[in-house]
Amino acid sequence: MKTFMNVGDIGPLEQALAEAQEIKNDRFKYQHLGHNKTLMMIFFNNSLRTRLSTQKAAMNLGMNVIVLDVNAGAWKLETERGVIMDGDKSEHLLEAIPVMGCYCDIIGVRSFAGLTDREYDYAETVVNQFIKYSGRPVFAMETATVHPLQAFADLITIKEWTPSNSPCLGGESVASPKQGRLEGSGPRPKVVLTWAPHCRALPQAVPNSFAQWMLAADVDFVITHPEGYELDPKFVGDIKVEYDQRKAFEGADFIYAKNWSNPGVTNPEDYGKITSKDMSWTVDTEHMSWTNNGKFMHCLPVRRGLIVTDDVIESPNSIVIPEAANREISCSVVLKRMLEAL
Repeated sequence: MKTFMNVGDIGPLEQALAEAQEIKNDRFKYQHLGHNKTLMMIFFNNSLRTRLSTQKAAMNLGMNVIVLDVNAGAWKLETERGVIMDGDKSEHLLEAIPVMGCYCDIIGVRSFAGLTDREYDYAETVVNQFIKYSGRPVFAMETATVHPLQAFADLITIKEWTPSNSPCLGGESVASPKQGRLEGSGPRPKVVLTWAPHCRALPQAVPNSFAQWMLAADVDFVITHPEGYELDPKFVGDIKVEYDQRKAFEGADFIYAKNWSNPGVTNPEDYGKITSKDMSWTVDTEHMSWTNNGKFMHCLPVRRGLIVTDDVIESPNSIVIPEAANREISCSVVLKRMLEAL
């Protein structure tokens, strides 16, 4: 595997989930693969789980790790072509990228959407330059439009909390014996991605990838959000949106709450804007009562009182911490495959 951005890059999901279980049982089993190999993690934006989980995964695999914060301790980088660099940016990404490639074997890139130019963001301008010019395998640690490490971890988590007879997820659960299982949810778990209000304009990367991976997993998947917040068909296909949040929640086994700013699909002029602040979409106890004893999920960090209420995120049905822990596992599988391909 030379690049990792979309669900198609990982190959058959059952095989990827089996590798996740294998690594979860023995996180140091493949330590020999990373011996004398170096991972470079490049951050254009802040991070907590991605930074810690990716570095831990690399260390588990025996790798050396270099972390570069582009906005703290490095030259400011120009990303546009054809500009006169007479401002505060001292180095162009087109020189910086091949230099970075000289010092490592694999590169992870984190670069958020600017939310002002949809065409620029959805072209994945920054990460594609790393893929083209670094000469190294590149994986996304969240980009303008996708967050595949999070979505893979989400799928692992859903498998853990789904009965092992589910044909869409297949086989035995990755869960440890002490973890609970959903009862009576049927062969196909119902998974709901719900928009929730937020005080800031956020990118669509997490919901894009979550939708993409859930469709590939063939769960009973439903998306619910206010009208006008439709995600790009590139990621959600022709799946029907349920605009009635209560109807979407009915019988759900998993509720995945996430805010995203307007994707600009129906109205390009709204791209990156907050066009709804409807607080009735906040996930509270009443919302969860509509589900089939559903589990609450979120990628974190989460704004309490906006996305979700305290009683829901602190309830026994909240699985946000096991979900975050699985970020180490999803990244381990990706790095393992990249190391094997070197």
